[in-house]
Amino acid sequence: MQVQQLSFQETGRFSTLICDYLSAKKELAPFYVAFPKLDNFASQMELKKKTFSTHQRKTLVEALREQYAVLQPPKRVSENIDLLEQENTFTITTGHQLCLMTGPLYFIYKIVSTINLCKQLKVQYPKFNFIPIYWMASEDHDFEEISAFRFQDKSIKWHREAAGAVGELPLQDLQEVLNVFEQHLGSQPEANTVKEWIQVSYRTSKDLSEATFRLVNQLFGDKGLVVIEPNKAKLKRLFTPILKEELTSQTSFEKVTAQIKEIQKSYNPDYVPQVNPREINLFYLTEKGRYRIEKEGEVYLLHGTEQRFSSDAFLKLLEDHPERFSPNVILRPVYQEVILPNLCYIGGGGELAYWFQLKTNFEQYNVPFPILLLRNSVLMISEKQGKKIRNLELEPSELFLKRNALINKKVRQISNIDLDLSFLKATLKKQFEHLDKLVAQTDMSFKGVVEAQKVKQINGVSHLEKRLLKAQKKVLTDHVNRMVLLHEKLFPSDSLQERNYNFVTMYLAMGSAFLPTLFEALDPMNPNFILIEY
Repeated sequence: MQVQQLSFQETGRFSTLICDYLSAKKELAPFYVAFPKLDNFASQMELKKKTFSTHQRKTLVEALREQYAVLQPPKRVSENIDLLEQENTFTITTGHQLCLMTGPLYFIYKIVSTINLCKQLKVQYPKFNFIPIYWMASEDHDFEEISAFRFQDKSIKWHREAAGAVGELPLQDLQEVLNVFEQHLGSQPEANTVKEWIQVSYRTSKDLSEATFRLVNQLFGDKGLVVIEPNKAKLKRLFTPILKEELTSQTSFEKVTAQIKEIQKSYNPDYVPQVNPREINLFYLTEKGRYRIEKEGEVYLLHGTEQRFSSDAFLKLLEDHPERFSPNVILRPVYQEVILPNLCYIGGGGELAYWFQLKTNFEQYNVPFPILLLRNSVLMISEKQGKKIRNLELEPSELFLKRNALINKKVRQISNIDLDLSFLKATLKKQFEHLDKLVAQTDMSFKGVVEAQKVKQINGVSHLEKRLLKAQKKVLTDHVNRMVLLHEKLFPSDSLQERNYNFVTMYLAMGSAFLPTLFEALDPMNPNFILIEY
């Protein structure tokens, strides 16, 4: 295994916001609590210890034990759940939607980053315990986002109509999709292992939430990863005071809107909000679907239905059935931090971007804001692909160029002729400067004719430059084709590998070495993009 690194900025594939955060730009400091360094976790532990009660711990542990009753948890998972009762135990959390077969590769990287951070914290703070948590987004409603995954060059998709919380989707009509997928897997030992995972998870579970729970446990249970299903009445009851305030005061809308304006004022006037708050940031869950809660005067209504509730009746429903009330993306992070003794959230760039909008809302509810850590990002390169990279004399940073930009750059580099006609454009501009002086001494109506000719001539040279580059690409067809094929494998659809391929593709290529390789190479405290040649 060979490991190389690039700064996120060097890749050119990440937002300015995230690059600024990684470089600790001072203008962003008001929107988070502490920069993600191991030394900063001490104060975070003190803060969380003061605000997370014994009752919250007991409720959490009870809910987890009930959740794990459907399977025999690995010894390390059981031990970690027990540890959560102790006041010196804290969590590190990541979360993701219930994507089929875990979805894109970065799902795996999130969890590996989370587990590795817990290991590092245990070394730094040996008197404390740190439990890795995967938060299942079982209440999410966006079926389209989770319904497909890319295996090698194939898209495996679950076609069905879906409404409401995706975690409650039954799996009967998924079985044929899995049959097709298994046919593509082949019969090698690694493929048989994947089929066993499918059997244990998707073939035996009552719904998508349970299937994802079982699959993630198969992959990471031996590392002590605790999976949490947040859609439980016992856990929702801990959140009831905030749910009630949201219904009656619409606090989140005010606080998050103000924070967005402050980011635009203090950091970047062009900042585009990742998420926009609603007046009430809650859904109501029924067997028929997931409905946005709205308020008209003293009456609550479910958007898209005829259902109406008086204020007293709706608040009584909240008291009796808190599990029916589901926080949206604005309040879900607050819910997470209420029910977990959490220190840090590990997420992708888009996730961290919307967390920056939420700090004042946390303060309003007196809930500690966690440390925010960007997950590790990885490009997996086979030994064969590594040889091709070196034969094509490609630098690591060049791999991250958009495909056309890469090809144009390399064709110019390896050509035995000069493809840059900027000298000719400069010459033309000088000649027209002379004409401009002549125009000034004659009829000024002639000026427009000269300017038009100038534009025409320079554009003509630019066109010739493009044609010259195109012609040279034909001469270097073999070299260009090899670059295109390699780039497509590493950056499918000209986007990051980790956002496209499913982990099974890598597992079939690497076998049982896949996850150990990641655990060895990924360092959550390392703020660089990681390239792994295996």
